Amino acid sequence: MASSYEKFQRRRLLSSYVSVVISIFLVLFLLGALGLFVIHSEKISNNMKEKIPMSIYFKNEANDSVLKAFDAELAKKTYLKNYQFVSKEDAATNNKDIVGEDFLQFLGMNPLPNSFDLNLKGEFVEADSIKKIETEFKSNPFIAEVIYDKKLVELANENIKRITFWTLIVSGVFTFISMLLINSSLRLNVYSKRFIIKTMQMVGATKSFIRRPFIKTSVNLGIIGAILAIIALFGGLYYVDSFFPSLGIMKDYTSMAIVFSGILVFGIFITLISTFFATQRFLNLRTDDLY
Repeated sequence: MASSYEKFQRRRLLSSYVSVVISIFLVLFLLGALGLFVIHSEKISNNMKEKIPMSIYFKNEANDSVLKAFDAELAKKTYLKNYQFVSKEDAATNNKDIVGEDFLQFLGMNPLPNSFDLNLKGEFVEADSIKKIETEFKSNPFIAEVIYDKKLVELANENIKRITFWTLIVSGVFTFISMLLINSSLRLNVYSKRFIIKTMQMVGATKSFIRRPFIKTSVNLGIIGAILAIIALFGGLYYVDSFFPSLGIMKDYTSMAIVFSGILVFGIFITLISTFFATQRFLNLRTDDLY
C-alpha cells in the first residue's frame, strides 16, 4: 500500500515538474523569438527596402566613355548595395520577352536608352536620403531621367516604423505576462508542499534551510526550460535562414549569444525570485491558514 502511494506521489511530483518546465519553455521561447525579431528588425527592414529599385536612364548622346566613367563613379558610392548596367540592346531583348514580339522590326530603330539599375543600402532608402541621391544623379548632364517608386519608399518606411512600435509594445506585454505565468506555476508547485514546509518549520528548521531545496529545484527547472527554449529557437533560426539566407541570421553570433544568454539568465532569475517569495509566503502563514 505504501509502495503504491509512493509511486502516486512520484508521478504527481514528476507531472508537476513537467508542467512547470513546459510553462517556462513556452514563455522563454516566445520572449526569445520576440527578442530576436527586435534585434533583427533593422536588418529585416533594410532587406525589404534594398529590393526597391532605382533606374537611371541616359540620353542618346551619352557614349561608351561616358557610361564607363559613370560605372567607375558608381563603384565608389558607399550608399549602393549593388548595380547593373543595362544596354539598350539588352533592354530591347528584355522588352521583346515581355511583349512577345520584336518591336524593332516595325520601328526600324531601338528607342530604348542605356540605363543602370541600382539597389541602395537599406539605411539610405529614406525620403530625405533618396531625394539627395536623386538630385546628385540629375546634376549629370547626360542623365535623362531617374525613376524609383516614391510612394513605395514612403509606405515601406511607415509600415516598418509601425511594425517596430507594436512589436516593442507586444514584447513588453509578453514579458509581463510571462513573469505572471512562471510565477503562478512555481507558486502552485510550492503550494502543493505547504504542509511539508510547515512540518519542517515546526520541528525547528530555519527559513533559509527550508527555502534552499525549493529554490534549487526551481532554478534547475528554469535552466531546463531555458535550454529547451534555446534549442527550439536555434532550430527556428536555422529554418528561417534557409529561406532568407541574405539576412545572414545564422552568422550573427553576437545577437544569438545575447538572446540565448538573456533567456538562460531570465529563466534562472524569474524562477529564483518567484520561488523565494512563494516559499516566504507559506513560511509566514499560521497553521490554520494552510487549509
